[in-house]
Amino acid sequence: MRSLVVPPAAQRDGNAVQMLSAWVAKSGLHCTLNIGMWEAQGHDEACGWGILLADVVRHIANALNEERGVPLDKTTDAVVDMLMKELGSPTSTPKGSFSPGHS
Repeated sequence: MRSLVVPPAAQRDGNAVQMLSAWVAKSGLHCTLNIGMWEAQGHDEACGWGILLADVVRHIANALNEERGVPLDKTTDAVVDMLMKELGSPTSTPKGSFSPGHS
């Protein structure tokens, strides 16, 4: 099993909250999600996740730019295009049940 490191800022912040953990295992995607955080703060939950996912896309673009020199807009456009295609015509169907990220 290969895990990623916890970002240094999250290690230093006593109020840090893990929102998503995603694993590829047994030929599929497996996730734990911290559902309810935005709603508990009086915000729309779906919109909060949309902002989080947009930020993740930007982090992917930044990483590919730093590591491989890929222009930011090229990566962002490709990820968003594939996201929309996958949402419109999924290559697989999610299986299983919701696993909350709370311990």
